[in-house]
Amino acid sequence: MDTSKEAIVTWCQEYLASLLEVPAATIDPTADFDRLGIDSAVAVALLIEVEDRYGVDLAPEDLFENPNLDAVATYLHAQSRPSVG
Repeated sequence: MDTSKEAIVTWCQEYLASLLEVPAATIDPTADFDRLGIDSAVAVALLIEVEDRYGVDLAPEDLFENPNLDAVATYLHAQSRPSVG
């Protein structure tokens, strides 16, 4: 699976677009979630899907610290890279 930041943004756009019933191209990855009309139910659904898809536990607080798809994708990309040890 591609865990590049760009691939994560694209997947998140497509996932949210399906939940919000809008074209994926209308989901601006730099727009804050509240501007996109993402409520707590949609945010929780995204968190669950992210954990299932990428194996990264994303707490609800992380959405406040990363308030748009671009920031979430950066966080997920960093968390999904194999650790060097």
